Amino acid sequence: MSSPAAARPRPMPTRIVLVDDHSIMRQGLRAVLEREDDLRVVGEAGTPETAVAAVGATRPNVVLLDLKLTAGTQTDGLDVCRRLCAAHPGIGVLVLTTFAEDRLVVEAVQAGARGYVVKDVDTTELVRAIRAVSRGESAFDARSASAMVRSLAGGVPDRLRLTERELGVLRLLARGLSNRAIGAELFISETTVKFHVGNLMRKLMVSRRAEAVYAATKQGLL
Repeated sequence: MSSPAAARPRPMPTRIVLVDDHSIMRQGLRAVLEREDDLRVVGEAGTPETAVAAVGATRPNVVLLDLKLTAGTQTDGLDVCRRLCAAHPGIGVLVLTTFAEDRLVVEAVQAGARGYVVKDVDTTELVRAIRAVSRGESAFDARSASAMVRSLAGGVPDRLRLTERELGVLRLLARGLSNRAIGAELFISETTVKFHVGNLMRKLMVSRRAEAVYAATKQGLL
């Protein structure tokens, strides 16, 4: 007779779409990521339009997104990020790029990205970042995290300001209410509360509810 542990089904692997204009980069990433039992690459794309199509067709948990996808602008990936996050609420976009400019880190977060890492990150850190993003957490390498801190040092930029609804959720978080209780207070569904909490954590660069309250207090939002 098999034990309960043996009969327990394995959790579904994290589904990933790779978006990069260099096929050799995508091949290398696929080779690295598919060595992990809990990660599965389900699609690839090299242009903005094929990226949108690939995500729509495969419904991944995480999109690994480069910022430069054409011979034109260096930041067409930001527009792709906005489009994907608008079309697929809850999707985890992790920017993987060669650009480490403060402005781009902030704009990527504003566009909906949950994380930002530079391409010279080691594979262990990249895998850790993907897993964090798949859980709805934020993930930044050291340089990108520093860029966010510098951007927030003088106050919260307009592009990262919380919406009125997010502020309302934040105030109730500070009172220690659960998602269900917050939903009852604001007359919205628990799923909607979870979405707003995720946005709060992404904007405040934290991964836990208590950290969100602490960070918001330090920035004068509470």
